[in-house]
Amino acid sequence: MLTTALVAFVTIGLINLCYYLGFFRFAFAASKNSNSQNPLPVAVVICAKNEAENLRKFLPIVLAQNHPNFEVVVINDASTDDTLEVIEEFQDLYPNLKKVNVQNNETFWANKKYALTLGIKKATKPYLLFTDADCRPESDQWLREMVSPFREQKSIVLGYGGYLVEKRSVLNKLIRFETLFTAIQYFSYAKWGLPYMGVGRNLAYTSAEFYNQNGFATHLHIRSGDDDLFVNGAANKMNTGMCFSENGITRSVPKKSLKAWWQQKRRHVSIARHYKKKHQFLLGLFYTTQLLFWILFFALLFTAYWQIALGFLAIRWIVQGAVFYNSGKKFGETDLFWLFPFLELFLVWAQLGIFIANIFSKPTHWK
Repeated sequence: MLTTALVAFVTIGLINLCYYLGFFRFAFAASKNSNSQNPLPVAVVICAKNEAENLRKFLPIVLAQNHPNFEVVVINDASTDDTLEVIEEFQDLYPNLKKVNVQNNETFWANKKYALTLGIKKATKPYLLFTDADCRPESDQWLREMVSPFREQKSIVLGYGGYLVEKRSVLNKLIRFETLFTAIQYFSYAKWGLPYMGVGRNLAYTSAEFYNQNGFATHLHIRSGDDDLFVNGAANKMNTGMCFSENGITRSVPKKSLKAWWQQKRRHVSIARHYKKKHQFLLGLFYTTQLLFWILFFALLFTAYWQIALGFLAIRWIVQGAVFYNSGKKFGETDLFWLFPFLELFLVWAQLGIFIANIFSKPTHWK
C-alpha cells in the first residue's frame, strides 16, 4: 500500500508539474508597451451599482487617459445612492462621458448583463473596453495598451485586473495572490490557444464580436459571468489577444473581510461549471492534482519515503517559484513571491471548501 501511495504521489505530482512547466510560456514571455501613434477609437464601459464614492475617486483617472479618440459610458444600474448624480456632475465637465440610467424591471431584475447590454448599445466606438467603477488604471496609457492587440486582427483582448496594495494585511496578500494565480492560468491557456476566461475589471472586445455572439443571450439566465462566460463562448486561438504590459493594468479596491472575499470566490467558482467541457476537464485536473499532491505529500512525510516526498516538493517549488516570480514582475506583484508556498497551500484548501459550500447552497450574485 505504501508503494502504491508513492507511485500515485509521483504520478500526480508529475501531472501537476507539467501544468507549471506549461505556464513558463506566459511567465517568460516578453512584456511590450505599445508604440502606436494612432490608437484605435474605443469606448470604456463601466457598470456602476451604488458606486458614488468610487466613481468620484476613479472616474477622473479614466477620463484623463492619453488617447485622442475615446468615450466613457457609465451605466447607473438602479443604484439607491448618489451614483446617478455623480455621473451627471462629471457629464458637465467631460463631453465624452455618456450616461445610461437603468431601472429595474421584473424580467431583468438586478441583472448586470442587461445593464451592460444597454451600455454597449449606447457606445458609438467599435472597440469596447470594460472595467469596474472601483478600478484604477495604473497609467494614462491604459487605453492605448489595451486596444493595441486589436491591430493584429484580434476581436478579444485579455488584460490584467489586479488589486490595490494594503500593507500589513494578510488578507490583501491572499486576494492579490489568488488574482495573480488566476491570471497566470488564463493568460497561459490563451498562449496555448485555449482561451477560457477574462476578467471584467480589464477586458476588451469589439462591438462586432458582441453582436456576432448575440450578446449575452446564451447565458443571460445566469446572474454572473458577463466577463468569463462571454470569453469562454466567443474566444479562440485566432481571435484572442493579450495585454500584459505594465501600462495596461488596472487595480481595484479589494474586499475588506475574509467573508466578503469568500462570497466573491463562491460566485466565481459557481460559473466554472458552465465553461466548455474541455476547459472544465483541464481546470478540474489541475486543481485535483494540486489537492491530491498535498494530501499524499503529508501522508508520505511520515514514512520511509519522506526524502523522496521532500525532494519532489523542492523541485516543484523551484518551478513554481520561477513562474510566480516572472509573472509577478509583469504585474507588479513581486512582494508575493516569498509567500507563495503558504498562500498556494491555503488556496488549495479554500477552493475545496468553496466547492463543498457551493454543493449545499447557492452563492449570492450582483445586487
